[in-house]
Amino acid sequence: MAAKKINDLSSLGGFVFSTNKDFEFNDNEEQQETPAPNQQKLEALLDKKNRGGKVATVIKGFEGTEDDLKDLAKKLKTLCGVGGSAKDGEIIIQGNFRDKIMDYLAKEGYKVKRVGG
Repeated sequence: MAAKKINDLSSLGGFVFSTNKDFEFNDNEEQQETPAPNQQKLEALLDKKNRGGKVATVIKGFEGTEDDLKDLAKKLKTLCGVGGSAKDGEIIIQGNFRDKIMDYLAKEGYKVKRVGG
């Protein structure tokens, strides 16, 4: 197996090497907090692109931590009894469950907007 070739420093994944004896690493990245549900503006839409003609319900616009996004996605997948995924602020649920998901999110306090037909 050939070794992976590194073309630039970004390939190192944030690794920094310093020869400065006085260097102190400060991880000042703030953790993004998840706003309350009533402050979230979500969009619910149906999508068929790149899915072999099968329909998927997509929830866009979630702001917050990746863990909270995955927790909400798990609740929605359990509610609908289907599979799906969550990444980059989007939740993808297999099948046409837009109305059911919108009702659930509205009861939880989220502001949900229907997008598309």
